[in-house]
Amino acid sequence: MFILFFILWMILNSRITLEVILFGIAVSGAGCLFAGKLLGYRFSWDKRLLKNLPLLILYLLILIREIVMASLMVMKEAFSPQGGPDPVIVEFDTEFKTGFQNVLLANSITLTPGTYTLLQQDNHFVVHCLRASYAEGIEESVFVKLLRKFSLS
Repeated sequence: MFILFFILWMILNSRITLEVILFGIAVSGAGCLFAGKLLGYRFSWDKRLLKNLPLLILYLLILIREIVMASLMVMKEAFSPQGGPDPVIVEFDTEFKTGFQNVLLANSITLTPGTYTLLQQDNHFVVHCLRASYAEGIEESVFVKLLRKFSLS
């Protein structure tokens, strides 16, 4: 968090001088202390984030790829003369115990065109799919497989 605060400080100042750097270190440190004391932020979260950073970057790249592929599929459906949507609602549960994994999965499903997370309570999901074929294997999607690899301890 300190690094993010410091980077934000440097971007907002738009110049690099010794004074800006030293003051940025002090302000970033104060922001971290504020987040820790008043907002309940735990610094162990930074360690977990850094440990999972390569997976998060891979997850983001795969999410972008899936968004593009799903956009093309939905666009093909929209311009197809033979049929409209064949919506289906799917319910499934995941084995994820943390809110981070469940919320990340729910948002990934919603960001992917053709699917929308209607309800996510703990590890129970209700998803609307534009076509029944979009729902096939949703509980074992590439997102679920990647989220299993996250180390949250």
